[in-house]
Amino acid sequence: MNEIFFLVEEALEGGYTAKALGESIFTEAETMEELRANIREAVQCHFEGNALPKIIRLHLVKEEVLTL
Repeated sequence: MNEIFFLVEEALEGGYTAKALGESIFTEAETMEELRANIREAVQCHFEGNALPKIIRLHLVKEEVLTL
């Protein structure tokens, strides 16, 4: 595997959550800096040796509600 994708969302209670697409990896943090560190750590724990992805892509999702 060359890269892994994470869906990053703002949590309702504050902070951020990140879920890997196609893998059983989930993490959360109060700030984006903490989240990036948590994602790196979670990926390193999940994969072994040569299976470690070279690239981690974060897809940030921000929900907005507009009224008319």
